[in-house]
Amino acid sequence: MYELEQLKDLLNTIDKTGISCFEIRDEKGQRLLIKKETAAPATVIREVQPAQNAAAQASQQAEAPKVEVQKDDGVQSVTAPMVGVFYAAPSPDAPPYVSVGSVVKKGDVICIIEAMKLMNEITATQSGTIKEICVQNGDIVEFGQPLFKIL
Repeated sequence: MYELEQLKDLLNTIDKTGISCFEIRDEKGQRLLIKKETAAPATVIREVQPAQNAAAQASQQAEAPKVEVQKDDGVQSVTAPMVGVFYAAPSPDAPPYVSVGSVVKKGDVICIIEAMKLMNEITATQSGTIKEICVQNGDIVEFGQPLFKIL
């Protein structure tokens, strides 16, 4: 457990330096992550080991990232809701979730974007057929970048 004075000293030190992210782990395996955002004061996030944090992880995974949709002649572009690494399959040796010509239903998982070591499932925004896959497996994607075109 971290003392309040230790946390205040850490926050002041980080605020005075160019450090934007700082992480410490104690002997119990608890992690303290401090991030400094440009327009806001430093944020303190305390995480407990995964075994003790199963309920929190389940609720975090349940919150699906919002996916932007761009319409064009009946074709919808599913865009990246965040910056991260695009994965077409759940694991390197597994087949991709979808390929060109695949028929999907609204809510079907169509890819994964890894952001900050979290795997975020991206789902189809409408039922239809995959007309184009706009990125390659392992590509870094930007927020709003088109991933798929669904007709």
